[in-house]
This record gives sequence, C-alpha cells and structure tokens, in this order.
Amino acid sequence: MAVARIGFAPLQDIAEEDLIALMNEPAVGHFLPLLGDGFTAADCRAFLVAKQALWDAHGYGPWAFLIDGDFAGWGGLQPEQGDADFAMVLHPRFWGWGRRIFTLIKVRAFGEMGLTSITALLPPARTNANAIKRLGFVEDGSVHVDGERFRRFRLCRDAGQKA
Repeated sequence: MAVARIGFAPLQDIAEEDLIALMNEPAVGHFLPLLGDGFTAADCRAFLVAKQALWDAHGYGPWAFLIDGDFAGWGGLQPEQGDADFAMVLHPRFWGWGRRIFTLIKVRAFGEMGLTSITALLPPARTNANAIKRLGFVEDGSVHVDGERFRRFRLCRDAGQKA
C-alpha cells in the first residue's frame, strides 16, 4: 500500500467552489463561530484576499492542505494578537490526518521560522481539548477575536519553558 503524500499549496490555487463547500460543511461550521450564517462566493473572495494579505504583511499565513493531490482543508500559522496561531480546518473525509499535518507545520514553525512558541485558539463550543493537549499544547488563558471568546493554548519550542 502506498503512503499518502501531504502537500501545502497557496489557498488561491484551490477552486472557489471547493473552499465554499468545505466552509459550508455542517460538521466543520460547528467549530467556526466567526463564520456566521454560511460562506458565499463573496465571502470566499474576501477570505482569500485577507489570507493573502497576511502573507504579504508577515511572510506567513495559511495554506491549502493536499493529501495525494486532493484538497483536504486549510490552515497553518497566521498572526493573531502577537502570536503565530495554528489553525486547521479539515473536511470530515480527512479527519484523522490532523496530527500528521500538524507535525509538518510544527517543524516549519520551530525550524525555518525560528518561533519560540505557537498558539491554538479553540471556540467554547469545542469543549474537549484533549486532541490539542495530546499535541503538547497547554492552556494559556483566553482571547477575544471579532467579539468571540476563544480558549488559548500554547506550545513552546522548549516544552519546559513558558514563552
């Protein structure tokens, strides 16, 4: 059996209809409180412009995730309130791939990017934080983004030290 290949691509390389379908997937939307009442073509275009602006201003931002060439979701690191914040939005068909994708992102974050810590924000609807804790993140307070409260978790490059 062949080993699946994980790849990263610019979000702009993904067909709008694929992004729209992912963001409107009910199982996905449940965990995206900032999404609102659906994700339209206009929302998609604004989303792509905003994510590209992160790359232009900071030199990093989210990618599209490809598994064996198929669009699996998007995420990565993006600036959030002074931190490099890890986010991952996967289509339910690709749930179970998160740890492998995260490992590649972590290597980039602490290697080539030279970061000392990264954060992850979980919405209150995501009451079970076991998955993020298994990745080594520890709870580190809460933050508000666009009027919504999120639990913040932090992973330090040197696990024994607080960033």
